[in-house]
Amino acid sequence: MIEPLSYAFRNDDTSILTLDSIGWQKIRSPDYSFSGDTRPDSGHVIFQYTLSGQGYIELEQHSIPLPKGSGFLVKIPSKHRYYYVEQAEPWEILWLNIRGAEANRIWDLVIEQEGHILQRDSNSPLIQGLWELLRRISEEKVTDKFLLSAEVYNWMLTLVKTSGEMRKEISANSITLIQRAKTYLKENYALPVTLDMLSDYCGVNKYHLCRLFQKSEQTSPLAYLRDRRMESAIALLRTTDLPVQEVGQRCGFESPSYFGKVFREYMSMTPKEYRMKKLEFPYDAIYYE
Repeated sequence: MIEPLSYAFRNDDTSILTLDSIGWQKIRSPDYSFSGDTRPDSGHVIFQYTLSGQGYIELEQHSIPLPKGSGFLVKIPSKHRYYYVEQAEPWEILWLNIRGAEANRIWDLVIEQEGHILQRDSNSPLIQGLWELLRRISEEKVTDKFLLSAEVYNWMLTLVKTSGEMRKEISANSITLIQRAKTYLKENYALPVTLDMLSDYCGVNKYHLCRLFQKSEQTSPLAYLRDRRMESAIALLRTTDLPVQEVGQRCGFESPSYFGKVFREYMSMTPKEYRMKKLEFPYDAIYYE
């Protein structure tokens, strides 16, 4: 295959998984922009992968860059927009669109595991499998809907398998991202931190951040934040004479009643009771790492 090319397939058979379209394309125009909730064609899922250059996708009001080696999964219709911003290098992409209930199920499964944004090497089985499917259509003229359905399903099995393998590994970039999030939460536990604030600071979609954080730390970012607040509160209760209400405020708890509720969940007693029970609990600090 010398030049970019693309193919579309049209039939009314809803009893099987069907290939809607597949292609290799170099995008040079900023007119390239697709909104998932307004486009006229619907009822399919999309995988799109960056071979070179860079595009962007908007998810949950965040604009996420799509450099070389990254791809995305979306369903049509859904709330998203992927687009190209004019730059020196075109956005070279490989994509396929699929129709069928099984495709929707697989997309839901992989999005739950990895999020909408995927990272894959260009030599990975997933991307090489996509090239092979495009080659068979282009060179061998495979157009039979049943043969294509089998080919596409086999490719989706590779997607599921590699997604499961990705779940077992945290990349160096992800480790750096998680450490950045943890540092922010440790340094700002006294503030009214939200997931939106944390994801903005880290520069990633909040759902993707939560999935990575859960996979790495076996807890959520907000639960991690609550642990840090409790550590600080316990230390202040034992090492200062600050009023209980002020301790809660200094540690980021929004109200005295909420502080008391969370404290009882952790310690099975009120903050005041803990302060008084120095013999039973002679600790100046308790850590929940």
